[in-house]
Amino acid sequence: MTFDDALAAMRRLSSGARHAHTGQWVAGALRTRIAEGDLPPGTKLLEEALGSALGVSRNTLREAFGILAAENIVTRVPNRGVFVARPTAEDIAEIYRVRRYLEPAALRWGGADSGAAAAERDAVIARARSARDAGDVAAMADANQDFHKAVVARAGSARFDAMMSEVLAEMRLVFHGMGDDPAFHAPYVEANADIAALLRADRADEAAEGMRAYLDQAESQLLAAVRRERDR
Repeated sequence: MTFDDALAAMRRLSSGARHAHTGQWVAGALRTRIAEGDLPPGTKLLEEALGSALGVSRNTLREAFGILAAENIVTRVPNRGVFVARPTAEDIAEIYRVRRYLEPAALRWGGADSGAAAAERDAVIARARSARDAGDVAAMADANQDFHKAVVARAGSARFDAMMSEVLAEMRLVFHGMGDDPAFHAPYVEANADIAALLRADRADEAAEGMRAYLDQAESQLLAAVRRERDR
């Protein structure tokens, strides 16, 4: 998807909004586009084009940039503008530090599953398997994001959901660095399925421990990829 495509998507979102176009609202719109992979790392966020698409002032847009900069999702470069961030090794370590607290806790103490929640996870896993079999890396990454979002939703906390939204936006930037390599994403399809199976069997503690080990493995793999890229 090009920057113009992302603008068109945000223009549609803006036209259907029923509330004030505040800095928080604009930050959420941009975060969603980043989390969905529409704005890859290094994309320059053009103020005039974004302000026109979203129907907001330059001051509102700059407020949104400040929010996203504090979340490490965008980077301000003096005399050049605002860009979608490229996560460093330190950023990845911090992301996974947060995830190791958030996701296992949601699994262990999230309470009893509703049938709808379990069905949602199963649908995500089915999507991921279809994407894996088709070699569709982008769709595998999408499904992985949706699975982890559903995991945190078990906690029933709007604040946790908001925190996970920030984490997933950063994770999308991290995943972008893995390129089109299906070997990175494919093993996590069944890892997600294993965690879902433990939840169905009311083995939440085991699911939480499994998630902790899963996150340790993913972090190590991503940090190794960053080191390889740095040493080239």
